[in-house]
Amino acid sequence: MATVSPAVTGGPAAGLDPAYRNGLKAALMFGPIASDIAEAERIFDRTLAPHKGPFGPLVEHLRHYRGKRLRPALLLLTAEACGGVAPAHHTLAAAMEMIHTATLVHDDVLDEADVRRHAPTFRAGWGNKVSILLGDMLFTHAFHLTSTVDGRACQITGEVTNRVCAGELRQVTERGNLELSEADYFAVIDGKTAALTECCGRLGALYAGASEEVAAKMASYGRSVGLAFQIADDLLDLTGTEEAAGKTLGTDLEQQKLTLPVIHCLNRLPAGEAAKLRDLIRAGGEGLGARVLQALEKTQSVTYAKRRAEELSRSARQELECLPRGDARSILEAVTEWSIRREK
Repeated sequence: MATVSPAVTGGPAAGLDPAYRNGLKAALMFGPIASDIAEAERIFDRTLAPHKGPFGPLVEHLRHYRGKRLRPALLLLTAEACGGVAPAHHTLAAAMEMIHTATLVHDDVLDEADVRRHAPTFRAGWGNKVSILLGDMLFTHAFHLTSTVDGRACQITGEVTNRVCAGELRQVTERGNLELSEADYFAVIDGKTAALTECCGRLGALYAGASEEVAAKMASYGRSVGLAFQIADDLLDLTGTEEAAGKTLGTDLEQQKLTLPVIHCLNRLPAGEAAKLRDLIRAGGEGLGARVLQALEKTQSVTYAKRRAEELSRSARQELECLPRGDARSILEAVTEWSIRREK
């Protein structure tokens, strides 16, 4: 384990070093799992090393897709808080990051995105066919990694990957449905985003020897963090800047994917105005984003979405009451805040 900075001891805000408040990645550099994150990354790189010969530029470009490390961090922090990180956790953390990276590669195809983390997407550089096959390869490597742990890890990973794919598929099939409900929206993001963070909480606890009850609470923690994170991400797509976010924004509206603030706005507007806004979204074109933002301001829908994310963040923090106080728990508490305050 890495040496722990005394600054991290305490509550989720005032007692934390500014690095914890300013960014997850900076926090992990000083946290109790820094060496464990590094080991998970070594496993990730070692697993893909045989492909550097035939696919060197592709493997090298993957570094642009590995940014926040949220999922392996959740798994390893949970493990540390529940009894300690074991070698199995490093393997599982690498597998979770591979699954997440695969979904990003595929997402860029689905969203027709050209930029991610200030770099060209695989789709922009190599096209859709290469992107799809690369994502598939990452999925299969993740499954192979979990098979080296045990059967239960394979089962849990298989189940969560099914949920992720179902969530993505549901989102694609709901494109153009401008009557989408909040319940439908949450069903989509529960699969495409929260399922994997939920899995990280569960695996981290189980393979640290935690009880099923504690593992369930950590899974619930991960799910709430994932839901809050996705709401914040959807808000960024509407209100953020591409320079700060480092990726293509505005794709949700362009592809007629309704997210929470827009759903709330359509439900709050008078029927005639809601119908006009739906027509604008269907028509698309330049100026759509500004028109939608005006409507969101009128209905206070950005404020509403932020409030829902904050509620989920609080729910996540409550689940951490089952853990002993310490550095890992403090960082997990900080993660709940970071997930809804980030700018990229």
